[in-house]
Amino acid sequence: MKTKYYKIALLLLTALAINACTAYEDAADAKKVVPLTINLKTDVIIPGLADLSNLKVTLNNYDEGLVIEKPFAVNMTIGGLIPGVYDILISGQAEDSFGRPFTMSGSLEKTPLLIDGEELRILLDGAAPHPLVFKEIYYCGVAPFWFRDQFYEIYNNSFETVYLDGLFFANLQPTADTSTRPLWPEEDGNKYVYAATIWKVPGNGTDYPLAAGESFVIAQLAVNHKLAIYNPDSPMDNSSAEFEFNCNNPNFPDQPAYDMIHFCTNGRPEYTLPQYLTPVFGGAYVIFHVPEGEEYDPLNNPELVTRDLSTTSNTVYAKIPITYIYDGVEAIRNDAAGQNKRMPAILDAGYVTVGDTYIGQGVARKCIGYNPDGTPVLQDTNNSTADFDRNVIPQLRRYGSKMPSWNHTLINK
Repeated sequence: MKTKYYKIALLLLTALAINACTAYEDAADAKKVVPLTINLKTDVIIPGLADLSNLKVTLNNYDEGLVIEKPFAVNMTIGGLIPGVYDILISGQAEDSFGRPFTMSGSLEKTPLLIDGEELRILLDGAAPHPLVFKEIYYCGVAPFWFRDQFYEIYNNSFETVYLDGLFFANLQPTADTSTRPLWPEEDGNKYVYAATIWKVPGNGTDYPLAAGESFVIAQLAVNHKLAIYNPDSPMDNSSAEFEFNCNNPNFPDQPAYDMIHFCTNGRPEYTLPQYLTPVFGGAYVIFHVPEGEEYDPLNNPELVTRDLSTTSNTVYAKIPITYIYDGVEAIRNDAAGQNKRMPAILDAGYVTVGDTYIGQGVARKCIGYNPDGTPVLQDTNNSTADFDRNVIPQLRRYGSKMPSWNHTLINK
């Protein structure tokens, strides 16, 4: 019996040895990943730019978690790349021969890099900075499932007074980041973004001046959310907000803040929900103004609405010309969703995130200095990844930005 067991054991050991040798030989024969090189050629749309040395090229391979940054050149060779799918971004500030600043950006999204020596071309465009920027955004809410304390603070980062009358606030479609992309009309090119809902600041043209260094707040519900009747765990007292998205909900009555005007949702003038909220996962937000002499009416102009052509739904979305937009910020649920960006790189080459929902944290644009009068200067490179601090405890008037004189708490003192 012992001899039989010894023979069985010997056969098992022999089989294991053969399998081990086979596995070793398979590993030795496995193909090695060979780094590749690409040649990146850039076509600069804006003529007469004097200096492009402050621009950078960023390659994101989200599947492998790789981020590669290089100084920009119009014609450049980039080596040492692992084959894969990349987002390629060019971003930064440049000046023309008159010293006028431009925020530059260009991108190639979801680009397979598989061929060594491949040549890629990218269009580089630019926009002169606008006076108004998103300063702070709080969208994720606080446990347990309290989202009514959302707010959006917008700052005058210029040296001139801006009138807010007629300024639009919109959240883009899809309202939350998703790997299922909409299909917009090919003939639209890169001329538009597409809004789910648009609101408008009231006024007759000069009712709401915002001086340099001042900010204003749009709150979902302009109350002190720390009170027991709301959510004592909320970080926000929004009772001093200048505007609110009032939806005539008897459970949450209208507050002293001025009411935003609902402009359209899904191409319709009615808004029937009991509250207006953007996703607690993060939305894509823009503020825009219609240039003097132009008319913007997606409710009655069929050229200014479109369906998502990837579906059979008849739901339409308002087109917003990119040339109208002052600022845009894209928020996503976490860094792993970076490939789901909705906003063109010329508006926001990056994104912000707090990484979770109902954690009572927000994002705040970075302060890079102060004007002689003590008002903050905020960073604005059109790349929210670089421009914003993440996971901050939300705070109104951070860095000492000023409240406009027409704020209801000042008038009613």
